[in-house]
Amino acid sequence: MDEFDIVVIGAGVAGLSAAATAARRGARVAVVEKLGAGGQIMTVERIENFPGAVEPVAGFELGPAMQEQAEQAGAEFLLDAVEEVLLDGPARVLRCSQGEITARALIVAAGSSRRALGVPGEERLEGRGVSHCASCDGPLHRGKTVAVIGGGDSAFDEALILATHAGQVLLIHRGESFRAAKPTVEKVSALENVRICLNSTVEEIIGDNVVQGLLVRDRITGASRRESVDGVFVYVGLEPNTDFLKGKLDLAEDGRVLTDRFMQTSLPGVFAAGDIRHASVALLAEAAGDGATAAIAALNYLSEGFEKARAVE
Repeated sequence: MDEFDIVVIGAGVAGLSAAATAARRGARVAVVEKLGAGGQIMTVERIENFPGAVEPVAGFELGPAMQEQAEQAGAEFLLDAVEEVLLDGPARVLRCSQGEITARALIVAAGSSRRALGVPGEERLEGRGVSHCASCDGPLHRGKTVAVIGGGDSAFDEALILATHAGQVLLIHRGESFRAAKPTVEKVSALENVRICLNSTVEEIIGDNVVQGLLVRDRITGASRRESVDGVFVYVGLEPNTDFLKGKLDLAEDGRVLTDRFMQTSLPGVFAAGDIRHASVALLAEAAGDGATAAIAALNYLSEGFEKARAVE
């Protein structure tokens, strides 16, 4: 069983920021991640809201760059999946698919997953026309018709990417107006190959082995219609990855972890950072700040061996 001062669960922006901050101050830090560095940003082609990035940066470049920064600071990376956490002893024990590790302090930055529509055909056609990554799968639909489901920033950002590949993009949203930033809404609305469908809900994704269409209901008239599409890109919100924490930490009604302003959870020595945290505004700048705050708080929790951390505070 390997032992660390601080273990960070998740290698998104919050987790990588926490790992770099803690390792730079002398802690032995491990980051456990089951996929790869970057988390959700790995599928984002253009990031325009990260501090210091004058030009848009691709998520698949930013994630590895942040990992390299954390590794240079001394953090160790473990490609593994956390199956269970034991938080009731003096040390935090993480049971992973490849073994157990222990930590004197734990930072949970496991992020969120894309919320599913929950309609017939969605799960069956996942990877067969149903996608959550325009930069990955957009080129497969060159000249074809695709649908984007959602009304937030992610939906509009992905619609912009898809519009460069697809012949037509249907942007379907259940509400009367969009939640996305006004400049992005205006940019997408001005594209000739984008058709916007408000007050509309998807009732079914149609297709045998691949996506062939959608059954869409008008929420005002109640009438249903079929839209012929070759791809469906779903962006209807996020679900926090907190199933493994239920019954162990206090969670909010939305399933996210409750913390104080120092990222401390209901259990001393366990912290949370990023959009897994309740009341997060889900911006990359905030995620990075959360990670740094959680790292300093964790160091202070372990203050007996970290005089430098006390000096920083």
